[in-house]
Amino acid sequence: MPDLWGIAAIVAKFGLYLGIFTAAGTVFTAVIFRLVRYRGVACGFACIGLVSALMSFFLQGAMLTGDASGLSDPEMLGLLWQTPSGTALMYRMAGLGLLIAGLFAGRIGLVGSANGGVLAIWSFNHIGHVAGQNALLLDLALMLHLLVAAFWIGILMPLRRLARSRETADVAASVGHRFGQIASVAVPILIVAGVYMGYVLVGSVSALFGAAYGQAIIIKLTLVGILLALAALNKLRFVPGLQAGDESAARKLAKAITFEWIIVLLILATTAVLTTSLTLPT
Repeated sequence: MPDLWGIAAIVAKFGLYLGIFTAAGTVFTAVIFRLVRYRGVACGFACIGLVSALMSFFLQGAMLTGDASGLSDPEMLGLLWQTPSGTALMYRMAGLGLLIAGLFAGRIGLVGSANGGVLAIWSFNHIGHVAGQNALLLDLALMLHLLVAAFWIGILMPLRRLARSRETADVAASVGHRFGQIASVAVPILIVAGVYMGYVLVGSVSALFGAAYGQAIIIKLTLVGILLALAALNKLRFVPGLQAGDESAARKLAKAITFEWIIVLLILATTAVLTTSLTLPT
């Protein structure tokens, strides 16, 4: 059971995941689908990511000292800055800063925002269980996994907003259809990359079921399975219904996306525990 600082670190990590993936994903989908009304969402979640990144860094100091002095101890924080934690924070601040700046420079700036999102996501390759393996293929799998995850998360809010209005229902149908086409290629990449990383990190079937880390992986996979079922329902029933002019399909799509959001939050929370409090099986 984590102590007070450990719980605070989990909360900060959850905010970090939510902020970076939603901000970056919102920008990615805005570029791909030429969406409007994305700046407020992207900027808001990028700020959440920035605050959470700083919290995560300072909390590491508190966890090392065991008390609040580590939050502001210049010597401790200076030492942390020289570690991969400092490198990750640098990438996160630079990436999210570029993302926010690009939001105020029109469509051209949006490309810069997207690059900032990629840079912020790249920060996860510099700290954590995968980074400790020093394996290029594992790093590539993680990056692909996170980029697709951000893209998936990023479409949820815009698509739900479009589906909830009669005036934009046809746009929701078009965006939903195009997203489904891309997802049919991208989601298998997410799954394969995730399974590969889990296989390498857990190491054996016995560790998968017998170690806390493996059990958390099982919980995460179960949640992803539920998310895939909801996504399939959207692709095969609700989006085609929207294309056919069925008004009830729009309400059902919006409700399904709400449930998707709940599952996404649970997945991010599970991942925060997985990467903060649990150690790899030995």
